Amino acid sequence: MTVSAGAIASVLAACTSTRTDDSSSSSSSGGSLTFRLWDEGAASAYEEALTSFTEDTGIEVKIEQVAWSDYFTTLRNDIAAGSAPDVFWVNASNYVDYAAAGKLLDIEKTFPESERTGWLEAAMDQYTVDGNLWGVPAMTDPNIAVYYNKELLDAAGVSVEDLADLAWDPTAESDTLREIATKLTLDKAGKTPADDGFDSGNIVQFGYNAASDLQAIYLPWLGANGATYQDDDGQMSFASDAGIETFQYIVDLINEDHVSPSAADTNTNGDFSRDQFIQGKMGLFQSGAYNLANIKDGADFEWGIVELPQGPKGRGGVVSAVAAVGSAASTSTDAQKKLLAWIGSADGSKVLGEKGVGLPGNTDAQDSWKTYWTDQDVDVTPMMTIDPDTSLPGPWGAKIQAAMDATNKVLPSVFLGKKDVAEGLKEAQDAGNAAIDG
Repeated sequence: MTVSAGAIASVLAACTSTRTDDSSSSSSSGGSLTFRLWDEGAASAYEEALTSFTEDTGIEVKIEQVAWSDYFTTLRNDIAAGSAPDVFWVNASNYVDYAAAGKLLDIEKTFPESERTGWLEAAMDQYTVDGNLWGVPAMTDPNIAVYYNKELLDAAGVSVEDLADLAWDPTAESDTLREIATKLTLDKAGKTPADDGFDSGNIVQFGYNAASDLQAIYLPWLGANGATYQDDDGQMSFASDAGIETFQYIVDLINEDHVSPSAADTNTNGDFSRDQFIQGKMGLFQSGAYNLANIKDGADFEWGIVELPQGPKGRGGVVSAVAAVGSAASTSTDAQKKLLAWIGSADGSKVLGEKGVGLPGNTDAQDSWKTYWTDQDVDVTPMMTIDPDTSLPGPWGAKIQAAMDATNKVLPSVFLGKKDVAEGLKEAQDAGNAAIDG
């Protein structure tokens, strides 16, 4: 995800979308803290649970919820002005520069290993720079998976069991993913792309959602084909031979096989494919847990979830966590440490799992998220399975946001078929690395 807005406009927009739990009276003696995050569901869950935290510690906590679209612009301005919240959420794309500038509490020094019980190892890896840990794991994204429409599968003669064997291979003439996606794609006359006379200009039902979607599509598939998005030094590396193979396969699903929506629709609307699936116009929808609630509330057909398709090197996946960090400028360091410790604990972490907000960053609390969705008659087990050998971390490192902005100026043309895949990827990679090195 990217954030781009004028500083003044962003601050004004954030002011209208900021939720603050201001308690003018305080009977506590433990002090007062501000805690900022972007997710409304998480804000509600924390507000409810922090009542007990305040009773136990005497520390009042004011929740500030700022919309994602304005979050990091507002945060940057507040940090520059010396008015950052005491504790705030970050993602792996937006913390390194703050850490390097001395704006964050050093978690490595504040919490020895003995005080990190249950903290997700993969999350700590994402928030470690040069051996120093800067964030407390708050929440982690479950793995990407594939949602399916059971009614459309039945109509196409595809069973749910068939989806267990989903596989893709850029070097093969045929594979099960392409074959099943073809069966699930229909034009206005009811013909599939395999039928004579198929009209690719009048598709009414898509088989799959190939698109320029970093988190759901090409990041997990790069790993599944033995490629990387960034190398060990943080440089963009997706224009490798394996990376070109991967992108070429995805682009061909759109422009040659015609089993996925046009990039003209998906490049400018990240929710286009999700909406097609909810409306019953797409058979297979590859996405993350961030769309669970949308599909649960919006779909009026039988649906379920299966694991990612098998790639040439494995299933792939994405390791991406949200961390709570402390402002180095906070004057309430003792209270700040207690709040961070609570957020990272099993008790504090399960607050998000029990409400279905996200998979807790503490491993001892992760069953709470699965239990929530089981109670909603949704089996999320496929999202809790990840291939450690082929999964890739979310974008990370200094200036990575600027790098992604630069690559995203080029990649849309690749998916539209207006740029050769190999040439377009090299151009996008070079632009991203120029932003990192600049």
